[in-house]
Amino acid sequence: MASSAGLALCGQTLVVRGGSRFLATSTASSDDDVLFAYDCSTAAEKSQEKGEDGQPADKGSDTVLASTFSKSGTYFALTDDSKRLILFRTKPWQCLSVRTVVRRCTALTFTASEEKLLVADKSGDVYSFSVLEPQGCGKLELGHLSMLLDVAVSPDDCYVLTADRDEKIRVSWAAAPHSIESFCLGHTEFVSRIFVVPDHPELLLSASGDRTLRLWEYRSGRELHCCHLTSLQEPAEPWGDERFAASRITYRSQDGCVALLCDCIPAVYVFQLDAARQQLVYRQRLTFRHRVWDIAFEEGRGLWVLQDHREAPLVLCRPVGGQWQAAPEDAAVEKVSAHLRGNWAMLEGVAGVDVGFSGLYKATFDNVTAYLRKKEERLQKRRQNPAAGPNGQAKKMKPGEASLRCPS
Repeated sequence: MASSAGLALCGQTLVVRGGSRFLATSTASSDDDVLFAYDCSTAAEKSQEKGEDGQPADKGSDTVLASTFSKSGTYFALTDDSKRLILFRTKPWQCLSVRTVVRRCTALTFTASEEKLLVADKSGDVYSFSVLEPQGCGKLELGHLSMLLDVAVSPDDCYVLTADRDEKIRVSWAAAPHSIESFCLGHTEFVSRIFVVPDHPELLLSASGDRTLRLWEYRSGRELHCCHLTSLQEPAEPWGDERFAASRITYRSQDGCVALLCDCIPAVYVFQLDAARQQLVYRQRLTFRHRVWDIAFEEGRGLWVLQDHREAPLVLCRPVGGQWQAAPEDAAVEKVSAHLRGNWAMLEGVAGVDVGFSGLYKATFDNVTAYLRKKEERLQKRRQNPAAGPNGQAKKMKPGEASLRCPS
């Protein structure tokens, strides 16, 4: 939802997507890695859905909408705006299947067992697709009454968590999705991202268009901590009054570091998760000169940042003296950046595209004030001209009425 350019990382396998294409490579410093490239416009199966006039509906531009790795990194999946779900094996890279989905999707995730792939769509439904049977059709698992923006599963595969446009986070039983365990309620705008903390499986992070980052004990629906991002901004910043929502939450298990990227701000917020005290501690903000498309942690290495800058499309940030900062020189960064510069056309097309969350905010229509003003004007006219009718016209009297009111 937030950007048509994105970054996904699992282990040392890194994927950068832009438009209808993606590139996969390794972050290892060795020179013998293989670059894998894929273009969704070459995928075979497309939706045959027809419009209201009986003609074929818009088939889309093949732009990748969402992508994710399985927990082990063995599988990679993406969905595009031509309503296709494409599954890959990563060792070695191979396309396993191209399947159609009912609606354009907003998010997807693998179950922890890697047996299923859950796909959330714009109509509020979640479908499951088999990974072990790559050609199998999707099965409807659950539904909301509004658009879904993110989906996650608990590390034990017991719960499916869904976030929607109507400010709700629902926790459902995976074995019986119609059975709802709890709701996490408190956000005042759409919930853009949710993230189950892998080494604290009872905790959930969520971000919203209300400009907050919240920590939950999701099985009970209890909010543990709320951080207002507006309190972390400087008053003189040009985007200080803008509305924004998180487009990415990423986490590093080795030190409990949480990084948050927002869709309209060239900055990354860094927090520390204090699980013992059940709170988030703000550490610092990393600012960038160029638009940041996506971020991802690599355990043991640092925070990868994908930005709109051809000469330096990737930045690797590392903690130095307790503060995160860009690494001056790194062979892996230069190697992957060289691949991106050689394929910059796939990112260049999305540089000026705004596909963020701006259209999801609640719109307020105040027609009561205008109604009361017009009503007062009508009352004033009636006070000034008592003989006037309810709409200001002169009241017509019957002949009998005039004779009764006039003295003889």
